[in-house]
Amino acid sequence: MKIIGHHWIEESIRFKAVESIEDINKTVANDTILFNNLSKDIEIIKYADKNSLPFAIKIENIKDVIFAHNLNTNYIIAPKNIAKIVQDIAQNYLFDAQIFVEISSEEEIEYFAKLGVDGVIISY
Repeated sequence: MKIIGHHWIEESIRFKAVESIEDINKTVANDTILFNNLSKDIEIIKYADKNSLPFAIKIENIKDVIFAHNLNTNYIIAPKNIAKIVQDIAQNYLFDAQIFVEISSEEEIEYFAKLGVDGVIISY
């Protein structure tokens, strides 16, 4: 399990939220582009995919997971309440993307580790 955002661990993945192609052009080489809304950001997501840029998509439901996979995302950030289902789908269909969940305290790490989720993003 990967842990992002904990003060003990050096960042291996740095997510940078974008809303336009201009925002993408302002990112640095080691940034992973973050899209907060699949349907709203679809044209920018296609641009990122076409240009082989690393990116993450926050999803809201199971349908979004399938689309995110088909758009070649590197990371899927799932809501807590469907994280286990999303992880199971990713394993069943052999997704290349890793499944992350945003958490608010490190006490939640154990819970999501037991569910088999690929990683957590701690947002204090």
